[in-house]
Amino acid sequence: MALNRNLQDTLRSSNTGTITGHRVLRNTYWLLALSMIPTIFGAWMGVQMHLSLFTGSPFMGFIIFMAIAFGFFYVIEKTKNSGWGVVALLGFTFFMGLMLSRLLEQVLGFANGTQLIMTAFGGTAAVFGVMATVATVSKRDFSGMSKWLFAGLLVIVVAALANVFLQLPALQLTISVVAIGIFSAYLLYDVQQVINGGETNYISATLRIYLDVYNIFVNLLAILGILGGDRR
Repeated sequence: MALNRNLQDTLRSSNTGTITGHRVLRNTYWLLALSMIPTIFGAWMGVQMHLSLFTGSPFMGFIIFMAIAFGFFYVIEKTKNSGWGVVALLGFTFFMGLMLSRLLEQVLGFANGTQLIMTAFGGTAAVFGVMATVATVSKRDFSGMSKWLFAGLLVIVVAALANVFLQLPALQLTISVVAIGIFSAYLLYDVQQVINGGETNYISATLRIYLDVYNIFVNLLAILGILGGDRR
Protein backbone atom coordinates (compact mmCIF):
# COMPACT_ATOMS: atom_id res chain seq x y z
CA MET A 1 0.00 0.00 0.00
CA ALA A 2 2.82 2.39 0.94
CA LEU A 3 4.62 1.62 -2.33
CA ASN A 4 1.44 2.17 -4.30
CA ARG A 5 0.77 5.46 -2.51
CA ASN A 6 4.32 6.66 -3.22
CA LEU A 7 3.90 5.77 -6.88
CA GLN A 8 0.63 7.71 -7.04
CA ASP A 9 2.26 10.73 -5.38
CA THR A 10 5.13 10.59 -7.87
CA LEU A 11 2.79 10.42 -10.85
CA ARG A 12 0.66 13.23 -9.46
CA SER A 13 3.71 15.41 -8.90
CA SER A 14 4.97 14.65 -12.43
CA ASN A 15 1.60 15.52 -13.98
CA THR A 16 1.40 18.75 -11.98
CA GLY A 17 4.90 19.74 -13.11
CA THR A 18 4.04 19.02 -16.74
CA ILE A 19 0.84 21.06 -16.56
CA THR A 20 2.70 23.97 -14.94
CA GLY A 21 5.45 23.76 -17.54
CA HIS A 22 3.00 23.91 -20.44
CA ARG A 23 1.18 26.85 -18.82
CA VAL A 24 4.45 28.77 -18.44
CA LEU A 25 5.37 27.88 -22.02
CA ARG A 26 2.03 29.15 -23.31
CA ASN A 27 2.50 32.48 -21.48
CA THR A 28 6.06 32.61 -22.79
CA TYR A 29 4.92 32.22 -26.39
CA TRP A 30 2.32 34.97 -25.96
CA LEU A 31 4.88 37.37 -24.50
CA LEU A 32 7.41 36.37 -27.18
CA ALA A 33 4.89 37.27 -29.89
CA LEU A 34 4.19 40.58 -28.14
CA SER A 35 7.91 41.34 -27.92
CA MET A 36 8.16 41.33 -31.71
CA ILE A 37 6.15 44.59 -31.87
CA PRO A 38 8.72 46.84 -30.09
CA THR A 39 11.52 44.99 -31.89
CA ILE A 40 10.04 45.84 -35.30
CA PHE A 41 9.28 49.41 -34.22
CA GLY A 42 12.80 49.86 -32.86
CA ALA A 43 14.32 48.46 -36.06
CA TRP A 44 12.20 50.80 -38.20
CA MET A 45 13.13 53.81 -36.07
CA GLY A 46 16.82 52.87 -36.15
CA VAL A 47 16.79 52.60 -39.95
CA GLN A 48 15.10 55.99 -40.23
CA MET A 49 17.70 57.55 -37.91
CA HIS A 50 20.64 55.66 -39.52
CA LEU A 51 21.55 54.61 -35.99
CA SER A 52 24.74 52.68 -35.23
CA LEU A 53 26.68 52.41 -31.98
CA PHE A 54 29.66 51.00 -33.85
CA THR A 55 30.37 53.98 -36.10
CA GLY A 56 33.59 55.72 -35.16
CA SER A 57 34.86 53.54 -32.32
CA PRO A 58 33.73 49.90 -32.64
CA PHE A 59 35.19 48.96 -29.25
CA MET A 60 33.37 51.76 -27.41
CA GLY A 61 30.20 50.85 -29.27
CA PHE A 62 30.55 47.26 -28.08
CA ILE A 63 31.13 48.40 -24.47
CA ILE A 64 28.08 50.68 -24.57
CA PHE A 65 25.93 47.93 -26.06
CA MET A 66 27.00 45.40 -23.42
CA ALA A 67 26.46 47.90 -20.60
CA ILE A 68 22.93 48.72 -21.74
CA ALA A 69 22.06 45.06 -22.41
CA PHE A 70 23.30 43.87 -19.00
CA GLY A 71 21.52 46.80 -17.39
CA PHE A 72 18.28 45.54 -18.91
CA PHE A 73 19.10 41.97 -17.80
CA TYR A 74 19.52 43.19 -14.22
CA VAL A 75 16.25 45.13 -14.21
CA ILE A 76 14.32 42.27 -15.83
CA GLU A 77 15.66 39.80 -13.25
CA LYS A 78 14.73 42.10 -10.37
CA THR A 79 11.19 42.76 -11.66
CA LYS A 80 10.36 39.39 -13.24
CA ASN A 81 7.67 38.61 -10.68
CA SER A 82 5.66 41.76 -11.41
CA GLY A 83 4.13 43.60 -14.33
CA TRP A 84 7.20 45.84 -14.44
CA GLY A 85 9.13 42.82 -15.64
CA VAL A 86 7.02 42.77 -18.80
CA VAL A 87 7.63 46.51 -19.28
CA ALA A 88 11.39 46.04 -18.84
CA LEU A 89 11.43 43.11 -21.26
CA LEU A 90 9.54 45.07 -23.92
CA GLY A 91 11.95 47.98 -23.40
CA PHE A 92 14.84 45.60 -23.98
CA THR A 93 13.29 44.23 -27.18
CA PHE A 94 12.86 47.80 -28.45
CA PHE A 95 16.56 48.40 -27.76
CA MET A 96 17.46 45.20 -29.61
CA GLY A 97 15.35 46.40 -32.53
CA LEU A 98 17.42 49.58 -32.60
CA MET A 99 20.59 47.47 -32.66
CA LEU A 100 19.21 45.48 -35.58
CA SER A 101 18.81 48.58 -37.73
CA ARG A 102 22.45 48.75 -38.91
CA LEU A 103 22.31 45.26 -40.41
CA LEU A 104 18.87 45.91 -41.90
CA GLU A 105 20.06 49.11 -43.53
CA GLN A 106 23.00 47.27 -45.09
CA VAL A 107 20.75 44.51 -46.43
CA LEU A 108 18.19 46.99 -47.72
CA GLY A 109 21.00 48.49 -49.77
CA PHE A 110 20.84 45.38 -51.96
CA ALA A 111 18.42 45.20 -54.86
CA ASN A 112 16.83 42.12 -53.29
CA GLY A 113 17.15 43.36 -49.70
CA THR A 114 13.47 43.06 -48.80
CA GLN A 115 13.39 39.50 -50.14
CA LEU A 116 16.47 38.60 -48.07
CA ILE A 117 14.84 39.93 -44.91
CA MET A 118 11.65 37.96 -45.53
CA THR A 119 13.71 34.83 -46.28
CA ALA A 120 15.61 35.25 -43.01
CA PHE A 121 12.33 35.75 -41.16
CA GLY A 122 10.84 32.61 -42.72
CA GLY A 123 13.99 30.59 -42.01
CA THR A 124 14.01 31.73 -38.39
CA ALA A 125 10.35 30.80 -37.99
CA ALA A 126 11.09 27.36 -39.46
CA VAL A 127 14.02 26.77 -37.07
CA PHE A 128 11.89 27.90 -34.14
CA GLY A 129 9.05 25.60 -35.15
CA VAL A 130 11.30 22.57 -35.54
CA MET A 131 13.26 23.10 -32.32
CA ALA A 132 10.21 23.92 -30.22
CA THR A 133 8.45 20.82 -31.53
CA VAL A 134 11.43 18.57 -30.83
CA ALA A 135 11.76 20.02 -27.31
CA THR A 136 8.06 19.40 -26.68
CA VAL A 137 7.73 15.84 -27.97
CA SER A 138 11.20 14.40 -27.38
CA LYS A 139 11.80 12.20 -24.33
CA ARG A 140 15.52 12.95 -24.44
CA ASP A 141 17.00 15.18 -21.74
CA PHE A 142 18.94 18.06 -23.34
CA SER A 143 20.04 19.67 -20.06
CA GLY A 144 23.55 18.22 -20.44
CA MET A 145 24.21 20.54 -23.39
CA SER A 146 24.40 23.68 -21.25
CA LYS A 147 28.17 23.66 -20.56
CA TRP A 148 29.08 22.98 -24.18
CA LEU A 149 26.68 25.63 -25.43
CA PHE A 150 28.05 28.23 -23.03
CA ALA A 151 31.61 27.45 -24.14
CA GLY A 152 30.57 27.82 -27.77
CA LEU A 153 28.84 31.11 -26.95
CA LEU A 154 32.03 32.52 -25.43
CA VAL A 155 33.99 31.58 -28.56
CA ILE A 156 31.41 33.34 -30.75
CA VAL A 157 31.51 36.51 -28.62
CA VAL A 158 35.32 36.69 -28.78
CA ALA A 159 35.37 36.03 -32.53
CA ALA A 160 32.61 38.56 -33.18
CA LEU A 161 34.42 41.21 -31.13
CA ALA A 162 37.62 40.55 -33.07
CA ASN A 163 35.77 40.86 -36.37
CA VAL A 164 34.41 44.27 -35.38
CA PHE A 165 37.97 45.46 -36.06
CA LEU A 166 39.04 42.95 -38.73
CA GLN A 167 35.88 43.18 -40.88
CA LEU A 168 36.61 39.87 -42.65
CA PRO A 169 33.61 38.51 -44.63
CA ALA A 170 34.92 34.92 -44.40
CA LEU A 171 35.20 35.15 -40.61
CA GLN A 172 31.76 36.74 -40.38
CA LEU A 173 30.33 33.91 -42.46
CA THR A 174 31.96 31.30 -40.23
CA ILE A 175 30.76 33.02 -37.05
CA SER A 176 27.21 33.25 -38.38
CA VAL A 177 27.05 29.58 -39.39
CA VAL A 178 28.33 28.44 -35.99
CA ALA A 179 26.06 30.90 -34.17
CA ILE A 180 22.94 29.58 -35.92
CA GLY A 181 23.85 26.06 -34.81
CA ILE A 182 24.53 27.10 -31.21
CA PHE A 183 21.45 29.29 -30.78
CA SER A 184 19.24 26.66 -32.42
CA ALA A 185 20.54 24.20 -29.81
CA TYR A 186 19.98 26.82 -27.10
CA LEU A 187 16.38 27.18 -28.32
CA LEU A 188 15.92 23.44 -27.92
CA TYR A 189 17.46 23.57 -24.44
CA ASP A 190 15.52 26.64 -23.24
CA VAL A 191 12.11 25.40 -24.40
CA GLN A 192 12.66 22.03 -22.74
CA GLN A 193 13.75 23.76 -19.54
CA VAL A 194 10.34 25.42 -19.38
CA ILE A 195 8.47 22.20 -20.13
CA ASN A 196 10.42 20.22 -17.52
CA GLY A 197 10.04 22.87 -14.84
CA GLY A 198 13.64 24.06 -14.90
CA GLU A 199 12.37 27.58 -15.63
CA THR A 200 9.06 28.56 -14.00
CA ASN A 201 9.01 32.30 -14.68
CA TYR A 202 7.59 33.16 -18.09
CA ILE A 203 9.35 36.53 -18.27
CA SER A 204 12.78 34.95 -17.76
CA ALA A 205 11.84 32.19 -20.21
CA THR A 206 10.74 34.75 -22.80
CA LEU A 207 14.02 36.66 -22.46
CA ARG A 208 16.05 33.51 -23.11
CA ILE A 209 13.99 32.31 -26.05
CA TYR A 210 13.82 35.84 -27.51
CA LEU A 211 17.63 36.04 -27.51
CA ASP A 212 17.81 32.63 -29.22
CA VAL A 213 15.38 33.68 -31.94
CA TYR A 214 16.95 37.13 -32.35
CA ASN A 215 20.44 35.71 -32.83
CA ILE A 216 19.26 33.06 -35.29
CA PHE A 217 17.57 35.78 -37.36
CA VAL A 218 20.55 38.17 -37.24
CA ASN A 219 23.07 35.53 -38.27
CA LEU A 220 20.85 34.03 -40.96
CA LEU A 221 20.31 37.49 -42.41
CA ALA A 222 24.06 38.15 -42.32
CA ILE A 223 24.71 34.93 -44.26
CA LEU A 224 22.04 35.78 -46.83
CA GLY A 225 23.51 39.27 -47.21
CA ILE A 226 27.03 37.93 -47.77
CA LEU A 227 26.06 35.14 -50.16
CA GLY A 228 22.88 36.34 -51.82
CA GLY A 229 22.93 40.14 -51.86
CA ASP A 230 22.50 41.69 -55.32
CA ARG A 231 24.26 44.99 -55.79
CA ARG A 232 22.13 47.73 -57.28
